[in-house]
Amino acid sequence: MSPSPNSVRGDSPPATVRTRVKAALRRPHRSAAPLTPEEEENRALLLRLMSLLLQYPDASLTAARPVLTATVGALPPSPAAERLAVFTEWFAGQEPDALERHYVETFDLRRRSGLYLTYYLHGDTRRRGTALLTLAQRYRATGWEADGGELPDHLPVVLEYASLAGPRAGEAPLRLHRRGLELIHHALADGGSPYRHVLAALLTLLPPATEADLKAVAELAAQGPPAEDVGLDPYGAGEFAPPGAFVPPRQASPTLMPPLSTPEGSR
Repeated sequence: MSPSPNSVRGDSPPATVRTRVKAALRRPHRSAAPLTPEEEENRALLLRLMSLLLQYPDASLTAARPVLTATVGALPPSPAAERLAVFTEWFAGQEPDALERHYVETFDLRRRSGLYLTYYLHGDTRRRGTALLTLAQRYRATGWEADGGELPDHLPVVLEYASLAGPRAGEAPLRLHRRGLELIHHALADGGSPYRHVLAALLTLLPPATEADLKAVAELAAQGPPAEDVGLDPYGAGEFAPPGAFVPPRQASPTLMPPLSTPEGSR
């Protein structure tokens, strides 16, 4: 594009231009260099591992712990890989019934650490139904259908989609719900749950939180998500909870990680 007359004469740029420049300077730095195929493959594997590790630890998942631990141990060094290694060390050493109890107590009974992302953005409003539909349509548009009967905003589902669809379109829902992810991480850290390491690993892959993000997270933690009178149960005293109408039955058995020598294909 050729320079404007104002820039050629050396005059000051219009106010709209100055505003855009200032906004760009406030954005988190992002490398302009695209990921190499190997980096994309490693990133997809990280996301797929996070998806598996955040699923309910039923018999199939606990039986796959040696494979999961070995896969994490073979990852290239990174902050995310280090966090996952800490988690899998704990995960591999627990009795199956203890894992199940901890999962239920952490994600089903503690109201601030549920894994349904649109709730943190929209609460029990009608907008949440629209957001769920939009997310499901995004999946179908790329030829992917989620398994297991979970809602499309369940974090393991969102992570699996991101691992298959790529960093740009695939990770867009994660970027959209970054504040909710930050809140879940804080709740897990406050509760001392080892699952905090999985959320911390995920956050290292996303753009850094801005001051506005952190302020919004603090307000969300204090006030809860948006609400409207739609005939649902009110929030519990002291902390918010996902409305009963949006809590699905227990998810189906997870899809297990294939051996390292087998590349993960699309569904």
